[in-house]
Amino acid sequence: MAPDTDYIGDLFAAFGKVTVRRMFGGSGIFADGLMIALVADGLVYLKVDESLTAEFEREGLGPFSYATKNGRHTIQSYWRMPERLYDDPDELARWAKRSLEVARRRAPRHRRPERPSR
Repeated sequence: MAPDTDYIGDLFAAFGKVTVRRMFGGSGIFADGLMIALVADGLVYLKVDESLTAEFEREGLGPFSYATKNGRHTIQSYWRMPERLYDDPDELARWAKRSLEVARRRAPRHRRPERPSR
């Protein structure tokens, strides 16, 4: 089931404008053209890297995973958002900002082709 895009927009309102795109069995949450979170089974998972995983672990949270025919597959780059953030828009905005920073660091860098010397 796709999340209510108005609900996601309201949830992230203190952070800024986000867009929601359907993907596979869930949805991606995008800011500035970069995916900062995903929604699966009604839960939000924020983009993380090694600089943030310890905070999620301290909260007792884990990475996104899904069932496959060969067992479970875990994606370490998205971790479940703390429940308390659903009711604290300012704190969610701080966490989402850090997820955007991770997405920016991880985004492929498109290099402009060098011009030949004249």
